[in-house]
Parts: sequence; C-alpha cells; structure tokens
Amino acid sequence: MFYYLYELLRDYDIPGARLMTYITFRSGVALVLSLFIAIVFGRKIIDRLQLMQVGEIVRDLGLEGQMSKKGTPTMGGIIIIISIVVPCLLMGKLSNVYMLLMIFSTIWLGCLGFADDYLKIARHNKDGLKGKFKIVGQVGLGLVVGLTMYLSPSIVMRENIEVENRTSHEIVVKHKSDDIKATQTTIPFVKNNNFDYSSLTKWMGKHAQTGGWILFILVVIFVVTAVSNGANLTDGLDGLCTGISAVIGVALAIMCYLGGNIIYSSYLNIMYIPDSAELVVFAAAFIGATIGFLWYNSFPAQVFMGDTGSLTLGGIIAVFAILIRKELLIPVLCAVFFVEDISVMMQVAYFKYTKKRTGVGRRIFKMTPLHHHFQKPGNAGIDALIQRPLQAIPESKIVMRFTLIAIMLAVVTFVTLKIR
Repeated sequence: MFYYLYELLRDYDIPGARLMTYITFRSGVALVLSLFIAIVFGRKIIDRLQLMQVGEIVRDLGLEGQMSKKGTPTMGGIIIIISIVVPCLLMGKLSNVYMLLMIFSTIWLGCLGFADDYLKIARHNKDGLKGKFKIVGQVGLGLVVGLTMYLSPSIVMRENIEVENRTSHEIVVKHKSDDIKATQTTIPFVKNNNFDYSSLTKWMGKHAQTGGWILFILVVIFVVTAVSNGANLTDGLDGLCTGISAVIGVALAIMCYLGGNIIYSSYLNIMYIPDSAELVVFAAAFIGATIGFLWYNSFPAQVFMGDTGSLTLGGIIAVFAILIRKELLIPVLCAVFFVEDISVMMQVAYFKYTKKRTGVGRRIFKMTPLHHHFQKPGNAGIDALIQRPLQAIPESKIVMRFTLIAIMLAVVTFVTLKIR
C-alpha cells in the first residue's frame, strides 16, 4: 500500500519518499513491523485465546513436563499469519505475482490448519481434520502454485552461462539477454548449478517441454506436501518449529536477494530471476513473525502455534523455495523437517513389518517424531532397536541442539552452490 502511495505522491518531491523504491528499506520496515505485531498484538491474542478457553489437549505419553502443557492456549499460528500478511500488504508491491502467490499460500494453509485446530477443540480430541483432507488441501495448493508458474507470463528466468575471454582465457559468467519460460531449477554439485526438468522428458519429442512442466508441477505438489507435513511433525517441543523456521527463513531471504539481483547472480554463477527480489519483503516479514512468536513460544511456552501455524510455516518455506527455483536444495536446508517425516514413516513401516512376521510389533526409535526419542530414557521398557541416549535429554536442550543443526544445514546449503 505504501509503495503505491509513493507512486501517487512522487511528483510532489516529498523528502524520503524515494525510500519506498528500495527493496532493502521496505524489507527492513516489514521486519520491524512484523516483530511489533507479533510481540504487542500477540499478547492480546493470547489473552483472548485464554478467555475463550482454547487450550491444548495433551495425551499422557510419559514425557517429562508434558502434562504441565495442558491448557496452554493453542491456535497461536494466527499471530504468525497476521504478522506476515499485514506488513506485506503495507510494504509489498501487490502487483508482483511472486508476492501474491506467497500471500495466497499463507492464507490457504492458515485456513487449512485453522480448520484442523478448530475441529480438535470442538471435539476435544487430537484427531482434528482427517488426514486425507489435509493432503487434498496441500495438493491443491501445489497445483495452484505449479500451474501459476506455468501459465503466468511474469514468471521467467535468465540462464547463467560461462564464457571464456579469448584474450585472457578467463571464465566470465554472463546471463542471456532474453527472459525465458523454462523448467530450470538450481541443483547442487553440478557445473552452473542448473537442472532442467524437461531433460527427463526428451523421449516425448516435441512435447518434451510440456512434459517437463508436468513433472515440475508434480515435484511442486510433493515438496509442498512433504515440507508442510514435516513442519507439522516438528512442532512438538516449545520453540522447536518456530526457531528452525526462522533460520530457514533467513537462508531463503539471502538466496532470494542474490538470485533477484543480476550482479550478484553473475558473481555467484546462479540463474537470475527477474522481479523475484520482491520476495525479500515477504521473507523479512516471515522472519520477524517467527522471531516475534518465539517471544511467547520459547520454553516454557505461553502459547502453541497449533496446525494453524505449523502447516503454514512449512507451506511458506516450500512455496518460497519453489518460486526462487531452489526446491532441490530443500533436502539439505530443511533436513530437520525431512528427518522428522522419515522417522515416523520408518517407525510405522517397521512396526507393521515385525508385527506381521512375529505377531509382536517392534520399534526402531523409542518414540516418534524423532525429537520425542531423545525425551525418553533408554531401557524404559520400550522394545526399540535404538535405546541411546540412555538418559532423557531436557526439552530446552533438544530444541537448542536441533536449532544449531538447522543453522549448520543452512551454511552447508550455501556451500553446495560453490562446490562444482
């Protein structure tokens, strides 16, 4: 809104008005504003949730300090959503297709998570929205994002190429002059870091490019579903999902700024995505919202985000990475989410397999998702393959260690771009 206000008033030579044209300034304001909303208005929302008796339903799983969380206000993801959307509406360029997709994704998954939390509270159980409806919602968002990227003429890229100087024999990175509609993305450990999905559909002949887009849309659906569910599973300890999401948000913001600037893109030998730098404003609001929410969500938590927050955070990270063509870096950057996902799948599969073979189901971990494994002491009567650590680790220490791992993974993600 303020961006367009400047457009109307720029002829009047108002001091400082030109600041609105700078991505860095608008991003900084969005960051501060989102922090302010999350901390100041977040307190009012928490008080309101307490008055409405919107409390967490806790099942006794024998974890230390678990039952003390009973009654803690949930659905705090509303704070995160408001803290993201409001700064973006005020400071963002709303004609930018990337910004519109991110705001749409935030509200879409926020509504999906809200429906899940509301049903849990209304029915007083932990089931909430059926899993198939969650999947339909996530797949639907993936389709919207993928098809928009395919159909929108505003979503283009410029391929980076290496050119040898005939005189000095130095390799210089340049970008092609034309914006193209392509299914290219960034992939680590490969020269020029570019991978084209259509290279896998060459067998389709003249329809190879169309096949590439179909494959790309399927990847988008998978990434959105996997990361969203991974964040949902990670939200089990005070401040865990919030802290990790903030770290990932910082990494994505940096990658977005670099990929949206043709000078830095050339220096780093990565593809240039015109107009995508506007997403830095969204990323700044996302970072501010998660840090602001962490003010109340850190141990001991005064509010839980619920599925309203966790599904939204995971979906935002997935869609953001897809829009800046970094979705194939997610297995490294979001490895904590994926490990949480995989730990549950391994546990369920192994339990069913052993029960079918021997009549008694066995476990790999003491408990899943993985962060709960570390809360259980070893040899505590649980028939699990992995009993270590033998001593239960305090919740706050698990959160800190997982967050440190997320920081290291973010660093490794950047390093992979320079390893050819």
